[in-house]
Amino acid sequence: MTTLTPSVRAVAFDMDGLIFDTEALFFRVASELLAARGKTFTHEMMAAMIGRPESEAGPALIAKAGLTESPEALLAEARQRFDALVDSAIHPMPGLFTLLDRLQHLGIPRAVATSTRRAYALRLLGNHRLIEHFAFVLGGDEVSRGKPDPEIYQTAAARLGVDPPSMLVLEDSPAGVSAARAAGAFVVAIPHDHSPAPGLAHAHLLADRLDDPRVLALLDA
Repeated sequence: MTTLTPSVRAVAFDMDGLIFDTEALFFRVASELLAARGKTFTHEMMAAMIGRPESEAGPALIAKAGLTESPEALLAEARQRFDALVDSAIHPMPGLFTLLDRLQHLGIPRAVATSTRRAYALRLLGNHRLIEHFAFVLGGDEVSRGKPDPEIYQTAAARLGVDPPSMLVLEDSPAGVSAARAAGAFVVAIPHDHSPAPGLAHAHLLADRLDDPRVLALLDA
């Protein structure tokens, strides 16, 4: 990690595990999904999937769990189980509203750039009345190459009207950190139980939560 301080002109947020505590629910759903097949969902499997688009996450789970069914069928069942719980079991991550209020006060534009489907992202953000806080939502199904490819963050910077070095990216997954770094952005990673700090060491800064004083200080630099 480096402590270089950027001049922040825009902020791009990942969503799952960063804005919302969706990773915990996904771990629960995946565990139930595999248990029904006599398998055990592990943290290694989670690490292979987190932050990646469905087109990569599904095959990774099939391979690591030793299943023979199609990734499409497995993901469809996982999505059904997840969707049945998502409206009541998902919560904003600590410090989110403090950070959003600071960005609003400073007039710094922000966007969501997530590996998940745009429709699903809009559903979650809408449920929590968060859409109005962001200039746009960029879903994983709107880019041709998912994280860790930099395309999604390059696209976000272009739509925000800034050069990538002036864009702060907030992430929680190794794939997301790699994507943001490759795009040339300044990356702050926030570890959690399903994405611990060692896998995020490539970020410029590791923070404790979204309103970490070190994150807020970057906005005033």
